[in-house]
Amino acid sequence: IAQFYSLMDQYFGRMRSLMNNKDLPARIRFLLQDTVELRENNWVPRKAFIDNGPKTINQIRQDAVKDLGVFIPPMNQGMRMDFFLEGPFMTTRIKLDRETLGGLADMFGQMPGSGIGTGPGVIQDRFSPTLGRHRTNPLFNGHSGHVANPPPSQFDLAIKPFMKSNQGQNQHVLNQSHPTQQQGRSKDMPPRFKKGQLNADEISLRPAQSFLLNKNQVSKLQPQIATMIPPSAQTPRTQTPPLGQPPQLGLKTNPPLIQEKPQKTSKKPAPAKEELLKRTETLVTEYLNSKNLEDAVSGVREMKAPKHFLSEMLSKIILGSLEHSDQDKEQASTLIHTLRTEGLITGENFIQALLSVLDQCPKIEQDIPLVKSYLAQFAARAVIAELVSVAELAHPLENGTHFPLFLLCLQQACKLKGREWLTELFQQSAINMQKMLPEIDQNKDRMLEILEGKGLSFLFPLLKLEKELLKQIEADPAPQTIYKWIKDNISPKLHTDKGFVNILVTSFLQYISSELCMCEGDEHLCAPTKDQLEQEKQLLLAFKPVMQKFLHDHTDLQVSALYALQVHCNTYGFPKGMLLRYFVNFYDMEIIEEDAFLAWKEDITQEFPGKGKALFQVNQWLTWLETAEEEESEEEEAD
Repeated sequence: IAQFYSLMDQYFGRMRSLMNNKDLPARIRFLLQDTVELRENNWVPRKAFIDNGPKTINQIRQDAVKDLGVFIPPMNQGMRMDFFLEGPFMTTRIKLDRETLGGLADMFGQMPGSGIGTGPGVIQDRFSPTLGRHRTNPLFNGHSGHVANPPPSQFDLAIKPFMKSNQGQNQHVLNQSHPTQQQGRSKDMPPRFKKGQLNADEISLRPAQSFLLNKNQVSKLQPQIATMIPPSAQTPRTQTPPLGQPPQLGLKTNPPLIQEKPQKTSKKPAPAKEELLKRTETLVTEYLNSKNLEDAVSGVREMKAPKHFLSEMLSKIILGSLEHSDQDKEQASTLIHTLRTEGLITGENFIQALLSVLDQCPKIEQDIPLVKSYLAQFAARAVIAELVSVAELAHPLENGTHFPLFLLCLQQACKLKGREWLTELFQQSAINMQKMLPEIDQNKDRMLEILEGKGLSFLFPLLKLEKELLKQIEADPAPQTIYKWIKDNISPKLHTDKGFVNILVTSFLQYISSELCMCEGDEHLCAPTKDQLEQEKQLLLAFKPVMQKFLHDHTDLQVSALYALQVHCNTYGFPKGMLLRYFVNFYDMEIIEEDAFLAWKEDITQEFPGKGKALFQVNQWLTWLETAEEEESEEEEAD
C-alpha cells in the first residue's frame, strides 16, 4: 500500500508540473488542476460538477417553454436591447425585481442585452450577445481603467437604429452582477476562479440553482408574469412580429394538461418471498404423500416464482426430503428433473441449490449425519438424468471444496449405472482428478490411495498399472504370468492405448536395468561387460512375446514404445551406445518395424524429453535403415 501511495504522489507531482506549463493549452491545464484539486478534496467533486452542465441559450428558452409555459424569443435584428426594461406596448416601466421573480431573474439576466461572458465553460450560439463585446470589457479582462472602444461589430450596427438614448444606462444595469448572487456562486467555484479578478476565458454559463423552481413557486409566479405582459404578447409563437417591433414574451394560453396513465389494476403483484416459501413447503409435503407428479409440476407452474427464487425453491425441495426414505428422495429427484424437462428450472438453478444446502451441512449433520451421502444421491441422479454434466458438477467442488462430496457422487453414479458407464463418462469429461482433492493430497500416489479407499481406482487403470505392473514382473517375470495379470486387471479397451504401451515397455526396461544392477552414475552404463550385454539380450527376448502381442501391426503403438525407450535413456543421461543397442535389438527381434523407426524420426512432438540427444546417437543407424529399405523396395519392384 505504501508503494502504491508513493507512485500516486509521483503521478500527481508530474501533473502539478504540467499544470503550470504555459506551453500546454489552457483547457488541458485546467483539467489537470481540477484532478489535483479533486484529490486534495478527498475525491469529493465540487457542487458545480454534480449539477447539470452548461446549457446554451436555446436550451434555456426550450426549458422555459416546457416547464413554465413562457416563450422567450430568439434575438433578431428587430429586437431592442432594452425590451425587458421598457417597451412601446407597456404603459408603465416594469421593474424586474429578483425578490418578485425569484428564479426567473436569472433567466431574464441571460436575455439579449445581458452580459454572460465567454470562456471555456460557455457554449456560444448565434443568438448570444457576447460575440465580440465582452472580451474588451474591463470587467471581463480582469483589468481596470480606461480601455479603448473596439470597432462596432455587425451585431452593433444592426441594432443601433433601435437603441434609445438611455441604452448605455440600461446596458450598464444589465451587465452588472448582483453582489449576493456573486457571493453564492463563488461557493461552487474552484480555487482558480476565486483568486484575483475574472478572466473572459474563465467565465462559465451554468444555470443557477435558483432557476430550478418547484411547482409551488411556478404557480405563484405565473400571475405576476401575466400582469406584466401586454395583450399583444399573447400571439402564437408561430407568428412573426412586424419589422421594428419587439417579439412578444408571454404565457401559453392553453398549456397542455399532463394526464397520468392510470395504473393497471388487473396485474397481480408478485408473491412475497414468505408466501413462496410456504407454498413450496406445502407442495413438497403433499407431493411426497401423494406421489402425484403432475399436480406437483402444476403447483410449481402456478406459483409463477421469479427466476431469482428458483434455486431457493429447489433447496426447499431437497431439504424437505432429506429426513424421508430413499424412495422419497428419489421421488424428489424425479420432480426436479421433470421441472427441468418442462423448462421451469435450469441446471444452474440446481447447482446453486445444491451448494446452498451444502453450506448448511454443519448444522444439518447434527440431526442427519449422512447428509452429504444423501446430497450425493441427488447430484448423481442429476448427472444421470443429464440435468447437469459431471464437469459442471465438478467445477464448484475443485480443490477439495465440500470434500469428499464429489467422490461420493461418483460412488452413487457407479452404484446406479455401473463401472463401464461411469468410466466412459469420466474419460469424456477430461476432469483432472488431482484438482478435485485437497491441495495437500494433490499427487499421484495419494490420489490412487484415496481412490482405492473409495472403490474408484478403476477410473484410472493406467495409474494402477504403472504402480502394480513392475511389482508383478519382479514377483514372476514369466511372460504367461504377466500376460494373464494384464488381461485380468486391464480392460481390453486399453490394450490399444498409447499410455498403456508406454507403461508396459517402461516396466520391462526398468526390470532389465535392475537385474543388470545398473543405476544412475554407474560406470557399467557406458561400458557394460560382455555378460551384461548377453543378459540384457536374453531378458529382452523373454519379454518379446508380450510386447509383440500388443505391438504387432500397430505402427502408432510401436512409436509409443520407442518414446518410452527414449525417456528411459534420458533418465540415465543417455549413456553411450545404450539407445542404439536397444534400437538394434528391437529391430532384429522384430518387436519394432522399419516404418515405426522412421515415423519416430520424423515426428516433431515435444511431449517426451531428450529427442535431440536421441537422434544424435541413432541418426547414422536410421540413415542406414532408410537406405536399406529403399534398396529392398527397388529389388522387389525389379522382380
